[in-house]
Amino acid sequence: QLQASGGGLVQPGGSLRLSCVTSGFNFDYYAIGWFRQAPGKEREGVACISSSADDNTFYTESVKGRFTISRDNAKNTVYLQMNSLKPEDTAVYYCAAARSSGLTTTTRGYRYWGQGTQVTVSS
Repeated sequence: QLQASGGGLVQPGGSLRLSCVTSGFNFDYYAIGWFRQAPGKEREGVACISSSADDNTFYTESVKGRFTISRDNAKNTVYLQMNSLKPEDTAVYYCAAARSSGLTTTTRGYRYWGQGTQVTVSS
């Protein structure tokens, strides 16, 4: 299971930290990703962190320098720190566990999904 939380309403330029608490699988071994889906748009990969063996990260171009993904293996939790938020970041954000340990950017590469948390950036 994956439980995403931390979403909310924030003004442009503000920050939020999303959390993804996981259970029921070997957290240390698998890559974890964050995706988002805005109304009328396809789900897109935002960030991914590989297994705890190497902690490599990937960010989609639009969030580079603003978002940071990290994992706390002691808590089986992955975080997404989002700074300098823009209205175009508004979406439902999902966390997911990949089918492998390496960086994975497509939805096909993920097998377990959380329920989503709404992020709204608006003044």
